[in-house]
Amino acid sequence: MFVAPALPLLLAATTATASVILANRQAVTVDACPGYSAKNVTSGKGTLSADLTLAGTACNAYGPDLTDLKLTVTYENANRIHVKIVDANSQRYEVPDVVFKRPDVNPLDSKSADINFEYTTSPFSFQIYRTKTGETLFDSSAGSLVFEPQYLRLKTHVPSQANIFGLGEHTDPFRFDPTNTTRTLWNRDAYGVPPGTNLYGSHPIYVEHRLTGTHGVLLMNSNGMDIKLTDGALEYNIIGGVFDFYFFSGPSPQNVAQQYAQLVGLPAEVPYWGFGFHQCRYGYRDYVDVANVITNYSAANIPLETMWTDIDYMKSRWTFTNDPDYFPMDEFHVITDYLHKHNQHYIVMIDPAVAYQPNQNYGTYDRGIQNDAFLKHYWTGEIQRFFDPTTGIDVDGLWIDMNEAASFCPYPCWDPAAFALQNGDPPKRPAPPPAKGTPIFTKRDVPSGPDVLNPPYAIGNVLPHLSDNTINVDVVHQNGLLEYDTHNLYGTMMSAVTRDGMSKRRPGLRTLIITRSTFAGAGAKVGKWLGDNLSDWDHYRLSIAGQLAMAAIYQVPMVGSDICGFGGNTTETLCARWAMLGAFSPFMRNHNGDTSISQEFYLWPSVAQAARNAIGIRYQLLDYIYTHFHRQSVDGTPLIAPLWYFYPQDQTTFGIDLQFFYGDYVLVSPVTQENATNVDVYFPKDVYYDFYTYAPVRTTGTTVSLMGIDFTDIPLHIRGGGIIPMRSESAMTTTDLRKKDFTIVVAPGTDGTATGSLYIDDGVSLEQQKTTDVSFTYQKNVLKAEGKFDWDGDGKTKVSRILFLGVPTRPTVVAVSGGATNGFTYDANSKVVNATVDIPLVRAASKGGFSVTFK
Repeated sequence: MFVAPALPLLLAATTATASVILANRQAVTVDACPGYSAKNVTSGKGTLSADLTLAGTACNAYGPDLTDLKLTVTYENANRIHVKIVDANSQRYEVPDVVFKRPDVNPLDSKSADINFEYTTSPFSFQIYRTKTGETLFDSSAGSLVFEPQYLRLKTHVPSQANIFGLGEHTDPFRFDPTNTTRTLWNRDAYGVPPGTNLYGSHPIYVEHRLTGTHGVLLMNSNGMDIKLTDGALEYNIIGGVFDFYFFSGPSPQNVAQQYAQLVGLPAEVPYWGFGFHQCRYGYRDYVDVANVITNYSAANIPLETMWTDIDYMKSRWTFTNDPDYFPMDEFHVITDYLHKHNQHYIVMIDPAVAYQPNQNYGTYDRGIQNDAFLKHYWTGEIQRFFDPTTGIDVDGLWIDMNEAASFCPYPCWDPAAFALQNGDPPKRPAPPPAKGTPIFTKRDVPSGPDVLNPPYAIGNVLPHLSDNTINVDVVHQNGLLEYDTHNLYGTMMSAVTRDGMSKRRPGLRTLIITRSTFAGAGAKVGKWLGDNLSDWDHYRLSIAGQLAMAAIYQVPMVGSDICGFGGNTTETLCARWAMLGAFSPFMRNHNGDTSISQEFYLWPSVAQAARNAIGIRYQLLDYIYTHFHRQSVDGTPLIAPLWYFYPQDQTTFGIDLQFFYGDYVLVSPVTQENATNVDVYFPKDVYYDFYTYAPVRTTGTTVSLMGIDFTDIPLHIRGGGIIPMRSESAMTTTDLRKKDFTIVVAPGTDGTATGSLYIDDGVSLEQQKTTDVSFTYQKNVLKAEGKFDWDGDGKTKVSRILFLGVPTRPTVVAVSGGATNGFTYDANSKVVNATVDIPLVRAASKGGFSVTFK
């Protein structure tokens, strides 16, 4: 949302102290450290423990080596091993249970586990290997184990040219450079999301894929760290905490995703309307601007599901306030009433920082002081108070930002108020407030101990100090924990209490909360946007890898980028292409900054048409992706995925991050170059179907150049083997969309079979009373739909069309069991049977399903 100070200025501020630390860091050779020896090893059913004793003369690389450690190993289930190494003599910081609740486990006999643990006594190292094949997945003998007060180091062997993914948040390629990558985890405000730097979130999990299978490794540690990947090795360098590893056996990438979600938390379901199109910008001047944007989307015939407002609505940027002149509460009520009357929704931003405004009748500040609540827990009450539907803003969800936590005041920041005044913050309004009665909805004519401020090991934070542009890391929280240890948890903890506040504000209903800063497990509470990107083609391309990492690895599936870019000025062609790419993000929102040109889709004819086309497809596929999202909330299977998740033996797919699967079966291959009307698309060996013509495309694992792609089109293909439920047509709101009939598209695989599913519920309730949960199967010319058909909305929803793809010759008859048929057509060029049917879902419920056969 905000523009951070220019990076060169910040780097110029590096102090002599930081330079000395860096020099010391470069001088130390930690491989010469002695490591530890294992003693008093005790084994039980599914458990192992040992004492680890320093194996030689201490190297004291970044502080005194701890002499005694404790190792515990637990086989938590068949596919997960927990390995923990802690200080034997004192309690060190660990990620608290309020953020990560350790599971209660009944240890499994190691003989029944898919992966196993073994160790070498001296110098101590450990290995994780596959039980059946003996293949080593993790081997800490690659370097000395170092455990010091403010420095932990562990190094594992990995294969040469390893395929490693994760360790976010970042804008590096989805598959890391296996020879020279350093990932630093230290959350920060990262305007422009520059590649190669630490960004807003920390997810200390990596997924490694081999031709023999896929596995995952999570280090549950929230301290700042560097993870260095070189050819043949991966090394952790951490400035606090403990080694708290979880190993996931896979062996498929989907299995790893499911196993990780089972541990850190399954993603929270979001309301059906959350998958609609969202519009926002930082820089709407007043309520008139906001209302007129709503009207102009309608006039352009572009569906707008949810209108958003950035911090512009606040009084002087004070959170939990509204400007009484520019955004008066009575006009807020007019806008939210209008939106809700038209089955649309409204979301605003709140920031974590409460302005220091004593004696200014600022209730949020005054109550915080009165209750001694800051850096504690009073957020939910403020949400209920300010967003009361009668006296406050009647929001349907919330947007939380700046929660790394971010500050514009560089370290050391002794007087933030003076700094803000000096820099003109908050900025003056660019124009007077609208006159009373202005028409709206118009069309456009610290404790003693270690030095936490300057730790001896300097992680690769792009800013010179850990406290730069954030809360000072020597701040002590209410529970006694240091900000030094918990910094990376701030955004996720804010997410948790914001969700709690919205749950009390809207009891029994799902909510949509979008955050910027995340940690492992954040998806169980919120969705995520990819931060303050730029309006350029690099960020357009990088957005794909960003959303794949969040959804397919970190289990934060409600994810998307700022469409058309946040910073800088977009162009017509970039915005048109991005509108179409963004339609295949789980979270679709156009949003940009206050110093950029306006970029609402309706401002350019080509962008408006591209948006109509793409949102039309998105809405027709909304139940398809909603079904996939529900599945991820139940078992962790990702709703979007890279190609190698489905083709794990095809090495060409491992590095592809400009194509992806939307759901299990829709391959998205956007144009990725400026002004281009062509794109090279890789098709793994399989059968595909053109999404628009349904014509089959059989491939042998080749790259194909698609030509003549209009600026209002995006290449889409259906992977063979899938059955896709689609709405027969789009609509202007998701409420109206739910009244449309279904078309079922059957796309057989190379073996002539196909599968699919459809999940329907009321779209808003946390606890569902009735649902429809259907499994589709197809083989030997017969489509079957079986399952539960309890939800049918208004009782009029039906399947009105079945499309059978890849049918070589015209059939003579199409028959329906559980419904009726009104004939069919056959296209000899595309090989498609188009059957018109009448299958009410209520009737399907009474008959236990339906089937459609052609001969």
